[in-house]
Amino acid sequence: MLSRAPTGVRVEFDVPAAMRDGTTLRANIYRPDDANATNATNATNAATYPVLLTRLPYGKDLPLGSSALDPAQAARRGYIVVVQDTRGCFASEGEWFPLAHEGQDGADTVAWASALPGSNGQVAMYGASYFGYTQWAAANSGAPALRALAPLITWAAGDQAALRDGVLELGLQASWLLQQGLGQMSRRYGNDPQAMGRALYGLIRAYDTLPEGGYMNLPLERFAPLAALGLDDPMNAAIRTRDQGEPSPVPQAPPDYANIALPTLNVGGWYDVFLKGTIENFQGMCAAGHPGQYLVIGPWTHGHFDPVIGDVNFGFASSGILLDMRIDLMSLQLQFFDHWLKGATNGFEQWPAVKYFVMGANIWKSSESWPPANMTIRRWYLHSQGCANTSAGDGALSEQANATDEPADGFPYDPANPVPTVGGATLMHPIFRAGPIDQRSIEARSDMLVYTSAPLEQPLEVSGPVSVTLSVASDAPDTDFVARLVDVAPDGAAITLTDGIVRMRYRDGVGASAGPLEPGQVYTVTIDLWSTANVFLPGHRIRLDVTSSSFPRWERNLNTGQSNAQTTEARVAHQTLLHDAEHPSYVSLPIVEG
Repeated sequence: MLSRAPTGVRVEFDVPAAMRDGTTLRANIYRPDDANATNATNATNAATYPVLLTRLPYGKDLPLGSSALDPAQAARRGYIVVVQDTRGCFASEGEWFPLAHEGQDGADTVAWASALPGSNGQVAMYGASYFGYTQWAAANSGAPALRALAPLITWAAGDQAALRDGVLELGLQASWLLQQGLGQMSRRYGNDPQAMGRALYGLIRAYDTLPEGGYMNLPLERFAPLAALGLDDPMNAAIRTRDQGEPSPVPQAPPDYANIALPTLNVGGWYDVFLKGTIENFQGMCAAGHPGQYLVIGPWTHGHFDPVIGDVNFGFASSGILLDMRIDLMSLQLQFFDHWLKGATNGFEQWPAVKYFVMGANIWKSSESWPPANMTIRRWYLHSQGCANTSAGDGALSEQANATDEPADGFPYDPANPVPTVGGATLMHPIFRAGPIDQRSIEARSDMLVYTSAPLEQPLEVSGPVSVTLSVASDAPDTDFVARLVDVAPDGAAITLTDGIVRMRYRDGVGASAGPLEPGQVYTVTIDLWSTANVFLPGHRIRLDVTSSSFPRWERNLNTGQSNAQTTEARVAHQTLLHDAEHPSYVSLPIVEG
């Protein structure tokens, strides 16, 4: 737990920092309030402290400014803590455009923070989500004073915040961009209360109506809920880059791990929308050979570290309040910083490289790598007699390979009536709950294929990367396929574990010129379901759901071969999934023995 330090804290508000182009960004600075710190600019024997820096677009004076780490408590532990509004947000000058300036502004701010009165010249960064990304951006731009990073629930780089394997994360983007409109409007109408009131009403109305119709708006380019309010719409740039090959206005190369020689504490969640990026950052730094790389993954959603997530109570030890009954997440970060910035022998040297929560068993495990070294991949094959539609169908899952004469399954996919998103690794309007949610409501639909194993006799641990290989055909020139791994309890509750999507035009990779589908031709595609850690307990069953949509998480494929950035035309696609000896379909599960 967090130890109490015998010092007070004093705070300076709206402290200016000049960026290289003359733009002024403002920060709140929390300092240990002792005599030496107060006289730091005058006394030759003054105490100095490392600096902890976070940069966020959500308002340094608002609750999110202290959500990842309490700056006052960190200051009591002997740090100068800087919480800065990013460019164009709240108290900071300049024009806001997501991600565009975080590299240079981050590097400039690190240099400025290292020279603050009372600083010992060492700077570490912390923060979650967008302000996890600002850490990697600063490090990637070259910041010599940086000594450590603690990014929570953030992405690696590229298009991970906007696209999932080429498919727009519509639920995330539309919701987040509307929320960001508050900061834009406060700057635009700050001196006109009446105009501000009208704009705020429109913004709230647009956000509140996302679930009932806003998400359905087409075309996606100049997305109507954003365009009507005159808000920035970075979705346009992501769509144009994807569909037309236009250069991105905000190039996001992956972090140059080889040249970021810093210890990093990466924290993610099995149900976090940025899980893949969190793991990639850890693996990239390990591959570069840098010491001091750590990964912690709990059963959490984006920004929620509670013991009850979705429909499941994972137990108090699963939470960030008292992780593994040992330490809370804030204290873990400070212990990490104490070890790497102050050289403290505080027990963190015993912390494992990887600490991950195994759902089902509801225990924490440790490993020296991710995935665990004792993991092996085993295939579980899809079977049926041609009637796998709904959970009441004859779809089965087993380790027995497909037979020659197994008939195919089929289902229609209508973009006007997509399968709704129910749980999972999502970040959308809050009416769409994230996390481990029962899937039975959608598994009753005829446009869902459901394959379920026999009840297990022994516990089976699945910990590591999951993928699904499908043999599919369609009568549409382009379409999507979605696969979802599910844990089915003896009472029938079907709890989602992880899922993924493939857009057939990108079946050879995003940016590859795959061309339109030939009607009836069979294609073999692999869907990345990212990673999970779960024990299927005795009596439980393994299930794989296959369909063609999860809306509004992912934009609908309109099945015409045209980009829904410019068109509203849609058609029904008739999908076929084969699972015979010549065209096997299977899920690859990472099995951990013992």
